[in-house]
Formats: sequence, C-alpha cells, structure tokens
Amino acid sequence: MRLRSTGARNPNQLQLGWETEDTRIERLVEERLAARFEAESFRWRFRLVGIETFMIGLLVFVSGLLLHQPPVMVLRATALIAASCFVTGLLLLCLSAGTARLMTRLRRGRAK
Repeated sequence: MRLRSTGARNPNQLQLGWETEDTRIERLVEERLAARFEAESFRWRFRLVGIETFMIGLLVFVSGLLLHQPPVMVLRATALIAASCFVTGLLLLCLSAGTARLMTRLRRGRAK
C-alpha cells in the first residue's frame, strides 16, 4: 500500500528548507562545470591551432620539395606560412574566448 501526498502541508510540520538549498547547490555545480568546460574548450582549440599549423607547414614543405624548389626558399616559405597560420589561429582563439566571456557576463547581468 502506497501513501499519497496530498500536497497540503501540516502547519505543525518542521520546514527544513531543502528546496532552496537544492537549487543553490545545483546553481553552484552548474557554474563550476561551465567554468571547467570553458577552460577545457580553450585547451582543445589551442591544440587544434597547433595541429593545423603543423599540417599546413608540412604541406608547404613537402609541396616545395616535390616542385624542386631551392631548399632555403622552401624552409623560409614554410616558416613564414606556419608562423602566420599560428598567429591568426591564436588571434581567432583569443577573440572567441573573449567573446564567450563577454556573453557570459552579459547573461549573468540580465539574470540578476
């Protein structure tokens, strides 16, 4: 036999206030998870920028050698293109991280 809750509370019953405590704990957990995922996403994007830089540099190096270009010119072009790819990737990474922080700050301001 199951007892059903009628939803009406007895005025003599002790109110523990767990509902507000549960929502506060859930909000804290969500904030911590959001901060952790934001930090991890930055690291993953940085890894992708590094991998893309390496791949583009390797592609330029191999194609220059296959086209029988002078090795010094191939190395200089590889370094220049890889460096520019890395710098633009970092710029894009920093701009996207800054925009994400700004959006989070704006959302928090509206929620309060």
